[in-house]
Amino acid sequence: MDDAQQPDAISEFKSKSGLRRIVTAAGYSVAGFRAALREHAFRQELVLLAIASVVAFCIPVPALQRLMLIGSLVLVLIVELLNSAIEAVVDRVSLQRHPLSKSAKDMGSAAVCLALLLAAATWCVVVLPLVFG
Repeated sequence: MDDAQQPDAISEFKSKSGLRRIVTAAGYSVAGFRAALREHAFRQELVLLAIASVVAFCIPVPALQRLMLIGSLVLVLIVELLNSAIEAVVDRVSLQRHPLSKSAKDMGSAAVCLALLLAAATWCVVVLPLVFG
């Protein structure tokens, strides 16, 4: 049995403990946000979040509804990050066309689509009664 199969084998990338782990994780997060900002879709959704957040604070709704409005768009960003990660891994494995690669990328895209539909529905449910009330 080689080291990779040993149950006690630890990756060199495994996080440390304590404060060092937190600082290291924060660094990875910053690197992830920088990588995401190179993605056109992420930038578009970030602009949407910024504009919609201002709107959410300007409309007269309870705090929980405001959280739902903003949170639904933050969820879109989270799903977009995961989709971009899936795409990066698929491209890292191989740039050749393969049905499984296409399926993985398509499912990531579908997840983003569902998150966007949820955000749109949330905004409709909360804002439309204010407009047509």
